[in-house]
Amino acid sequence: MKTDVILVCTVVGVANYLFRYLPLRLGGNRKTGAMKSGALARVLDSIGIASICALLVVSSTPEILRDSQRLLPTLAGFVVLTLIFWRSKSIILSTLVGAVAYGLIFKAMLLTG
Repeated sequence: MKTDVILVCTVVGVANYLFRYLPLRLGGNRKTGAMKSGALARVLDSIGIASICALLVVSSTPEILRDSQRLLPTLAGFVVLTLIFWRSKSIILSTLVGAVAYGLIFKAMLLTG
């Protein structure tokens, strides 16, 4: 394996761990309900959509570089994912609907081209 790949995987792994661990560790007094509002609450609320978007970019970039026809379905899936999350605040629903949008557009492109 190339050292670049190992370095990137290590950096991403450490950042992912710290992104999940530090807000919980530095969260302050959880008994008083301090976690329900404020900057930390907004950060924790954004972790789900940020993780999904990061995974989308990381997993789709090699595919798009190999086959440029995957760009449109990927962009459509990302836009649908973002819009559904913005409206519903449900990471599960937005991920599922975004994946379905990607699949439908990819299938439609295969059928027409």
